[in-house]
Amino acid sequence: MDITDRILVWHKQHGRHNLPWQIHGDPYPVWISEIMLQQTQVATVIPYYERFIRQFPELQDLAEAELDLVLHLWSGLGYYARARNLHKTATIIAEHHNGNFPQEIDELLQLPGIGLSTAGAILAQSLGQRHPILDGNVKRVLARYYCIEGWPGHRETEKRLWQLSEKNTPSKNVAEYTQAIMDLGATVCKRSSPHCPDCPINNDCQANLLDEVNTYPHKKIRKKLPVKTTTFLLLRNEKDEIYLTQRPPAGIWGSLWCLPELSQDSTPIVSAEHLPAYIKTGSPTSVVRHTFSHYHLDFTVIPAELKGKHDSAVMESMPAVWYNPDNPSQLGLAAPIKKIIHSTEV
Repeated sequence: MDITDRILVWHKQHGRHNLPWQIHGDPYPVWISEIMLQQTQVATVIPYYERFIRQFPELQDLAEAELDLVLHLWSGLGYYARARNLHKTATIIAEHHNGNFPQEIDELLQLPGIGLSTAGAILAQSLGQRHPILDGNVKRVLARYYCIEGWPGHRETEKRLWQLSEKNTPSKNVAEYTQAIMDLGATVCKRSSPHCPDCPINNDCQANLLDEVNTYPHKKIRKKLPVKTTTFLLLRNEKDEIYLTQRPPAGIWGSLWCLPELSQDSTPIVSAEHLPAYIKTGSPTSVVRHTFSHYHLDFTVIPAELKGKHDSAVMESMPAVWYNPDNPSQLGLAAPIKKIIHSTEV
């Protein structure tokens, strides 16, 4: 019995068969789930997915939605470009494909946020089309089973893994196999503490036989992340509403609503020395670190309040709103900003 058959047999008994997006024949929910699952685990994704689908049960609903609402429902999942690309892609499909989700892989690859593995997974799982996939879980299973040298992100290593994925993808039961090998990587052949005795292919897995499971796949040589600093202004009015500005579409937290920045590390919204006289500031908080994929962001928060009624006169360089934490609007907020806003210590 080859690797594919053994994984399929294992999956019938041990795989995940009740995920909310496992709807055969409809690429839309599979697409939503695949985008959410990029860089994010299933357990985290499920509640976000369920809220998202309740709000946007059909692709046309997503295409017609305001981006603010899409980002609001995404808040906390991170990697917000995924949400912006979902909205953009839904709009493109609605306008240029008559609202029908493309069923050819070449068409999918033209859409924002959909790469080769994601496109293959969508079409394999929803329509049973034969396409190999190579997400993080599949890379790990194949790299260990075949003892593939090199970091999977390197071009030659990834090329070899694609060849092996193609070789092992069956002509029949493609949807089941695609889910099975992803489940195997997620639940047994895990990044740390893999459960090798429970693996259906452990008897000829090269890394297991050599007792080098933790060596594969090879890790990327990590560079020390740079550190950027900023200061946020937590400005309240007499109604205890908080002043938020909308960030530009590009860059960190693109299009999300944020506290005004007083930093020179990024494009400043307002300089600390140029705050209007009617804004009274307090002492800054201690430094908090938030880590992105490419750098650390160290920030402090300066609490502030308006003296008198000047709501309409506050910094007007960017779109802005007064936000009521007790009756919040449906705005996209980055997780650190949401935490600051609802903290009782600032």
